[in-house]
Amino acid sequence: MEEKQLLMEKLDRILPKVQKPARYIGGEIGSIVKSPQDVAVRFAFCFPDLYEIGMSHLGMKILYSLINSRPDFWCERVFAPDMDMRDCMKEQGIPLYGLESLEPIKDFDMIGFTLQYELSFTTILDMLDLAGLPVRSSQRKELYPIVIAGGPCACNPEPLADFIDLFVLGEGEEVNLELMDLYKQAKAEGWSKEAFLKAASQIQGIYVPSLYQVAYNPDGTVASITSEEGAPAKVTKRIVADLDCIFYPESFVVPAVEAVHDRAMVEVLRGCARGCRFCQAGFIYRPFREKEPGTLNSYGKALCDSTGYDEISLTSLSTSDYTRLEPLLDTLLDWTEKEKVNLSLPSLRVDNFSDSLAEKITRVRKSGLTFAPEAGTQRIRDVINKNITEEEILRTCTMAFEGGYTSVKLYFMLGLPTETMEDVEGIAQLAQKIVNLYYENPNKPKGKGVNVTVSAAGFVPKPFTPFEFEPQDTIEQFAAKQRHLVESVRTKKISVKYHNNKVSFLEAVLARGDRRLCAAMEQAWRKGCVLEGWDEHFSLETWLETLAECGLDPAFYANRRRSFEEVTPWSHLDYGVTKDFLIRENKKAHGDRTTPNCLLQCSACGASGLYPDGEGRWPCP
Repeated sequence: MEEKQLLMEKLDRILPKVQKPARYIGGEIGSIVKSPQDVAVRFAFCFPDLYEIGMSHLGMKILYSLINSRPDFWCERVFAPDMDMRDCMKEQGIPLYGLESLEPIKDFDMIGFTLQYELSFTTILDMLDLAGLPVRSSQRKELYPIVIAGGPCACNPEPLADFIDLFVLGEGEEVNLELMDLYKQAKAEGWSKEAFLKAASQIQGIYVPSLYQVAYNPDGTVASITSEEGAPAKVTKRIVADLDCIFYPESFVVPAVEAVHDRAMVEVLRGCARGCRFCQAGFIYRPFREKEPGTLNSYGKALCDSTGYDEISLTSLSTSDYTRLEPLLDTLLDWTEKEKVNLSLPSLRVDNFSDSLAEKITRVRKSGLTFAPEAGTQRIRDVINKNITEEEILRTCTMAFEGGYTSVKLYFMLGLPTETMEDVEGIAQLAQKIVNLYYENPNKPKGKGVNVTVSAAGFVPKPFTPFEFEPQDTIEQFAAKQRHLVESVRTKKISVKYHNNKVSFLEAVLARGDRRLCAAMEQAWRKGCVLEGWDEHFSLETWLETLAECGLDPAFYANRRRSFEEVTPWSHLDYGVTKDFLIRENKKAHGDRTTPNCLLQCSACGASGLYPDGEGRWPCP
């Protein structure tokens, strides 16, 4: 208690000196406070980025509420402090603490990080150091705290293998509670850390990197990955078979500082039926599963009642693929219109945007529409298996303009496999056709022009996709394509935005890296790399210097084509989708051939074999 009192006195002194002090004090509506004496396991859920980013994360909201639904567990939230607060904490000797108790997380039983993007990796090391803990797993000898990590980047966790005690692969609702129950037993019976990790490795979905030895070939590629101490040779991710029966929170913590996405979020489905070949989420979250409309309606109502939010976002990888979307909207509109609650539908597709859907979302949306053609020419859209035509894109924009919209945002990617400069020009040409459509509409609003925004991200090849074998464009190639895109635009009605190609390059290095990158990761962090998702803190130059000092070539990871036979750093992890399927899809991409989406025809990707009964199902829903 004295330590906590001392911490609070120090916070009183430093909080007036930092920006947005409400980030650091907790006490928000919906936060859950328990007595440490009444719980068996304390869990620090750490988001390795700022409060505003982390408080937008649906997975954190779900697991926070789920763990706290158990009376014997207590989950607290922890976010990375911004640089001003970080400096003050270091100066005053304030260790990283949980927002609910304001107690140091170094004394918690488990510390869990969510891995949402590669550029958050060095911040994980920084948060461990701020907590007063050694960053390397081998230097943390005791049973507590066990440091775990999960989330999409856990599908290739090797660049973090030396720092994290165990990784959780797949969906966390069931496996996290199983893991915490095992920890509760280990704590009660006085197990060693090694004994706990060995036992944890027997739970499906748990990967303990220290129980696997990696050997390398003379050319630097992985020769073999060997399990030890009875750990499984291959670790299979976990899924939740029946989404309607799984826990979903009826309340969220309402942020004290405006979050990036500050609204009630209702998850309508998991997985994606589409099979876009660049999209890691579309493969690692398979199989495709939906929730019942009645369940979703009750979630939305409960969340608005408990939080006071006046906006519901129907979230998923592709919400317009929800097979009962229009009946769901009808049900929701019955009460949201009366209560003036707005509905938000992200991730709309142009090929299932109907007149009826346009009418319904016009009733609840006032902002512009966003679509993701991803590529400007039909050939590249076929290469990436987008399965939409230019006619569908133009038809959808026509409907949007006839519905009164004057703004359209389009997402594209640069650097896709087999892309040429003609394909880059195709992006500008498609945007121009959409501008022309607006002015051809006789019912366009008088006196209003159209705004078409083209946002072009750099393609990053990711594990567990058909493009995991592909080289990434070099920084120079990206820059040339960006220039060509801008020069191809002929009107001020089209605005072009593109991502930092240096960031895309480092993402590619880390996304397909092996555990030799751990040394560079630690060294880059010690040189000041932290909060790298923010432009003002990102330094590729520091990384390049550090990689060279460690004898590592970033082009080996980012710009090299892999053979189909190469052992990948993630080859001992199983996300359901088979390598044979990925190879088939890669060959079809190079032949400009498409694959039907899962709702039309099963392509035998292997994901339906993840169901717990082991029998596989088709159709997956």
